[in-house]
Amino acid sequence: MKRPEGFDKAAQQPDPASAKPRRKRAPTASSAGGSADAPVRPTLRRKSPGSKGVSQSASKVTGPTASQESNAASVTTKTAGSPRERNRSRSGKTAPRPEAAAKKQLRRAARDRRRAEKAELRRFTRRARTRKYTLLSVAGLVAVLLGLIAVAVFSPILALRTVVIDGTNRIDPTQIQAAVETQQGTPLALLDFDAIKTELSVFPLIRSYVTEIVPPDTLLVHIVEREPIGSITVNGVFTLVDPAGITIQESAERIPGVPLIDVGGADASSPAFAAVTEVLLSLPTDLRARVETVSATTQDDVSFVLSGVGQGVVWGSASDSARKAALLEALISTRDPDEAGEFDVSAPSNGIFRPN
Repeated sequence: MKRPEGFDKAAQQPDPASAKPRRKRAPTASSAGGSADAPVRPTLRRKSPGSKGVSQSASKVTGPTASQESNAASVTTKTAGSPRERNRSRSGKTAPRPEAAAKKQLRRAARDRRRAEKAELRRFTRRARTRKYTLLSVAGLVAVLLGLIAVAVFSPILALRTVVIDGTNRIDPTQIQAAVETQQGTPLALLDFDAIKTELSVFPLIRSYVTEIVPPDTLLVHIVEREPIGSITVNGVFTLVDPAGITIQESAERIPGVPLIDVGGADASSPAFAAVTEVLLSLPTDLRARVETVSATTQDDVSFVLSGVGQGVVWGSASDSARKAALLEALISTRDPDEAGEFDVSAPSNGIFRPN
């Protein structure tokens, strides 16, 4: 009896395409029942001639064996799943464990939380840092200023060594320098100005003074002397006085250049002297230099005599002295200076000249 041709041909000449390994599919219900679609490679056995041998061989070829079914099931189980898992299984990589991934996410979250906390801390403490830097800057500046003040106050570099006097006319400046010598060697910031005031008060001609410190070692003293307004006679002695009645100079003879004041024996504190002083101060400088004598018994009867031919001026009270002075200048400009007479400006709105 002849054997089937297809089996011998397949066994002797295998197809090159079938030589490649194929993916095994899981057996289905039909394949488990012996369906012809199951990819089962037949196994041929040689038997002795006879119909019985041939039928047994054909029955074995048509259905898969038990071992083949178990192998196909195991392959199907291993390759089952998503394409990513199949690719991983092919490449040899194993899927990450859920515990490791969770720990990694926790570490990342903790790191992000720490960064956020640091950023918030810097944002909320920015004002405090700015205030701190400002306070430190102010403290440093104050420390520097205190250091400079300490150097200025206690350093011998800024001690007094030179005294300069100006504004003196009747007073000898060397006398004032000698009075201020007690402050020599004292730091300029520690000068005793009360002691300087006491030393200068002994000079009656000093009306006022101003001190000025010129670093590093100089003191300027600006003197304002008393301006004499006239001289009065007290017990036969001519006394030069200023508008306040302060004695500037005493002399046994009449002092030239200033008018002689006669207030009827009253002193410099009387109202008559005050009225005479106000009238003299209201006159222009050139006109006041022409006054020879001025007299007053009360504050309302001031009169004086001009130098030259002895022209007299009736002034009256010290009220409206500025208007009376302007009126007197106008009247003098209209008269001959060699004409003797008397000017009456007691009424500032109507000046009169009475010739002798």
